Amino acid sequence: MEISSQWQVLFLRVLELCICCRLEADEMLHEWVAYSNSKKIQNLNMDTVEQFEHELLHKRNKSKPNSRKEEAYNRPMDINLLQDIIKEEEEEENLLDSYTTPGKGSQKRALTTPEHPRSKRSAVLLASPNLLLSPASISPSATPSHKYSQRGGKGEVVATFGAVQGTRWLGRKDPGAGVQVELLEGPEDSLRCSYKFMFQRLRDVRNVLTEKIEDLGQNLKTHFSIEEFSPVSLPAQDSITVLGQVCCDGNGKLNAQSVLLEAGPEQGGQQVPVDLSELKEYSLFPGQVVVMEGMNATGRKLVASKLYEGLPLPFYMSNVKSEADEEPLNVLVACGPYTPSDSLNFDPLLDLIGVIVRDRPDVCLLLGPFVDSKHEKIEKAQVTEKFEAIFSRCIESIVDGTKNVGCHLVFVPSQRDVHHHFIYPQPPFTLPNLAKDQAQRVTLAPDPCSLLIGGVTFGLTSTDILFHMSAEEISCGTGSDRFSRILKHILTQRSYYPLYPPVEELNMDYEKFQSFGLLPLTPDVLVVPSELRYFVKDVVGCVCVNPGRLTKGQVGGTYARLLVRCGATSDGGQRASPCLAAQVVKI
Repeated sequence: MEISSQWQVLFLRVLELCICCRLEADEMLHEWVAYSNSKKIQNLNMDTVEQFEHELLHKRNKSKPNSRKEEAYNRPMDINLLQDIIKEEEEEENLLDSYTTPGKGSQKRALTTPEHPRSKRSAVLLASPNLLLSPASISPSATPSHKYSQRGGKGEVVATFGAVQGTRWLGRKDPGAGVQVELLEGPEDSLRCSYKFMFQRLRDVRNVLTEKIEDLGQNLKTHFSIEEFSPVSLPAQDSITVLGQVCCDGNGKLNAQSVLLEAGPEQGGQQVPVDLSELKEYSLFPGQVVVMEGMNATGRKLVASKLYEGLPLPFYMSNVKSEADEEPLNVLVACGPYTPSDSLNFDPLLDLIGVIVRDRPDVCLLLGPFVDSKHEKIEKAQVTEKFEAIFSRCIESIVDGTKNVGCHLVFVPSQRDVHHHFIYPQPPFTLPNLAKDQAQRVTLAPDPCSLLIGGVTFGLTSTDILFHMSAEEISCGTGSDRFSRILKHILTQRSYYPLYPPVEELNMDYEKFQSFGLLPLTPDVLVVPSELRYFVKDVVGCVCVNPGRLTKGQVGGTYARLLVRCGATSDGGQRASPCLAAQVVKI
């Protein structure tokens, strides 16, 4: 008996439909007979099967389980049960193979490799991201999000940077080949594993803050040729120059009347109110280290007349120079959540995997949350599977779904990842079950981190510092937009999180922050995902990207893609931004 390849494909498709819908063979047969009779369908082919699948899923979403048998099949199917089914079907396929002609059998065996023999059926079932991320295995009541599936503007470009006209948004012919992705500080100086926290002494916090004031103050003193700093609370009839950290006189939001300047121990360690009325322009936030010049006749209030802000660090100087005709690197950046807020369906993530397969980027920077602690079904405890298991299948789907592309994957955790450590700086994920043949193209990075990708430096943080600082920053007469001001503060304060005190939801370990939370240099590209509107901006020579989030509530969000090349120079021989072009695109 010889079975044609067309019927084998149809059989696999119907089998996959049985598994997804939790139906036995006789139940599926009854469903098909009822459907084909009602629609007067004569032939069984791929088109009619797809129409049948759509009708069946729509019917099952509307109906509720009304028997014990149906309830049993609507329970979450764990991976062990799925593997048992696969094993049984492989045995059945081997039995069918024994009846095929030798020619056909040899052709079929030629499709597998000796190192990894796998039947067609197991390849379909195990390598399908749709099955691994099936909503029913996460929550029995999970259904696809209708608003997400009906979204408009798919693939629409909503923000651009650089020369995007005629740009080819595809990776190299051999994606990932020869692309070096490494932590800028090196493994020995990077946060590589979890650490003990919740034991932090106030004096240790004070020492970290004091050192920050002294380091930034010394840089300002040298750059602006300041002779010395005066104590902030010392009465003086002449103009004085003081160094300190901006803070608020209460627990409320900072405003022009509540600004205090707190000096370091070398300048007396006192606080003094600041009068900003004589400053023509300023931009301040709690935790900012500044130098002010002004009068303090009584020692009780400083009337500021001049403000010295921080200075950015130098850029990375690579010894590698790219040729003008060398293909640039295509880098994709996306930030979670990867599910709509009304469903645990991972359709947005599957769509992103489809984009990766289509565009074949060289590097994908994927930031959390992957399993969002703020998801309404997680907050209401409507999830029946362990969070770690959901995360593992999520990562496995990304790795397996992009295997043929060969792109390098970078995973960065988030404070909102419900299964991970709620501490900042946040250690990287651990993936003990990651296949060895795929581990070489996966980088697990902490939050925050600085990466060197093909000679181009990237700064990444999944913590929404833009949103946090937007709520605290005050300004007057600056003439620039708020995003640019905040981004400049991040670069000139030389910190991934310069706000102090941090927001209540952020658990900061200041000793680790001093080691792993500061900028080692000004990155070529700074990635700062936020709930606020997406953008791509050039700030003091650094291309700052807010890719947005892959989902916004119940609808689709955005992701970003960049073309970068190491060693780019302008026509005058000066340093040019390695970021040649960038776009923010709707998923």
